[in-house]
Amino acid sequence: MRKFLVNVNSWTIAASVIILLLFLPNLSIVTGIFSPVTENWLHIKEHVLFQYLQTSIILVISTALLTIFIGLSLAWLIAQYQFPLRNFLKWALILPLSIPPFIGAYTYHGIVNYTGVIQKTLRNQFDLTVNPAYFDIMNIPGAIFIYTLFLYPYVYTITRIFLSQQSASLIESARVLGKGPWQIFFKIVLPISRVSIIGGASLVVLEVLNDYGVVKYYGIQTFSTAIFQTWFGLGDIESSIKLAASLMGIVIFILIVEKLLRGKKQYSFSSTKVRPLPLVRLKGKKALLATLYCIFIFSLAFLIPVIQLFDWLILTWGKIPFNDFLLYVKNSVMVAGISSTLIITFALIVGNFGRLVHGKIAKALPKLTVLGYSIPGAVIAVAVVTAFIAVDKFLTPVYLMLGINTGLVLSVSLVMLISAYVIRFFAIGYNSIESGYDKIGTNFRDASRLLGMGLTKTFLKVDVPMMKGAIISGFILVFVDILKEIPLTLILRPFNFDTLSTKAFQYASDEKIMEASQASLLIVAISATAIFVFHKLLEKEPQ
Repeated sequence: MRKFLVNVNSWTIAASVIILLLFLPNLSIVTGIFSPVTENWLHIKEHVLFQYLQTSIILVISTALLTIFIGLSLAWLIAQYQFPLRNFLKWALILPLSIPPFIGAYTYHGIVNYTGVIQKTLRNQFDLTVNPAYFDIMNIPGAIFIYTLFLYPYVYTITRIFLSQQSASLIESARVLGKGPWQIFFKIVLPISRVSIIGGASLVVLEVLNDYGVVKYYGIQTFSTAIFQTWFGLGDIESSIKLAASLMGIVIFILIVEKLLRGKKQYSFSSTKVRPLPLVRLKGKKALLATLYCIFIFSLAFLIPVIQLFDWLILTWGKIPFNDFLLYVKNSVMVAGISSTLIITFALIVGNFGRLVHGKIAKALPKLTVLGYSIPGAVIAVAVVTAFIAVDKFLTPVYLMLGINTGLVLSVSLVMLISAYVIRFFAIGYNSIESGYDKIGTNFRDASRLLGMGLTKTFLKVDVPMMKGAIISGFILVFVDILKEIPLTLILRPFNFDTLSTKAFQYASDEKIMEASQASLLIVAISATAIFVFHKLLEKEPQ
């Protein structure tokens, strides 16, 4: 028993240190609210803060409503009906997630601008010259269009999985009572899907608030762009912290609203005989319309941008030195690989701690670690820089003893960038690991303990092998998200350090959108492959 307590304490100490390191940097944003007020902050507060708030609200609400409409309609079609190409579209409609919104933004701008394929075709093939202003998407409506196309899969995926697993008796009972398709949708499907819809929409909202690439490229003023401008343009980190604190306040408010919208209503099965929702075969015009609608969304959100990127790739092949491109790939793989490995390792430790301890407080501690994903990257960047500068100041005497004359060591290294990745994306890895722990249960662990094996040996020889699927899936999910990350990487990367995402963003910002196609396509290819693999793994898993 004594040995058992010692081992538990060792896991407790390790998990507590990890939780503290993940959560502590964000506290610097809260304390930064009380930092001295500067002239820049007074100007921002008086003249432009309301504009940032107004723009952010417009982007968030508009995108949320449109993604709910598209995501829910697609989810209901795929979950309820059988029509041509359904099996392909079922997973293909998730693929837009493989295209980072900033890549979609500059791709669509290239398609619709004066030299783009649409206006060129109108001029050359139809002898029509249209006012270019009609095709201008570098504005708030254009940003909403981009966010909707490339973020709707959050709502679609979560809601489709939920609807597919619903009991057939709910729909069949409604049909017996004479309810039509529209009545069933509004009176049954919408209420029971509320939690999944709000869950997907909340992810969309957080992604919109986190984004920097789209709003920067389209010249839209939001909190993310303001943090960059105040920090790098004015050199005022105090005002940047206050802006970050304001954005964090908005995020907390949104999370509270989400909790209230979810409500306390629970939709559970009244019988253990649960049958999945049966597919209704559509025929004639209805089948054609369903297929065309799904293909239309898929084409806008994935097929058209990818075709355009391939066209640019052919036109610019060889313009970027191959060695430079290999360096961007190496940098991307290195930081994403190291960060993903740390995240999965920490998630395994914290997740196992959650299984070993008892008590509400101890069980709640691991949940603090997922807050990082709900905090925009620009906010985390400010928090991490503030924390690392403080650490460097504390370690300055040590640096001098080692013969290092500068007081900034960690805060100008890859350590800071990797730390920010771990804080930002830990929730993704942890959720995967936690679901893995839930699936394997505790029976095998308990049997191992009864046979005299210690906690650590049990973890390494029993839990880890059984968790292989969750570990691999969590690693790939985190790896792909880090590969696409823009705000954190732009702010925290060391001097002259570029990744695929930063280089693509730089080329696009310099109006070299064709040259950005190589890095963009590689990001899309890796992400799309991961999405396809996960779809197949999900299909094989028992429900």
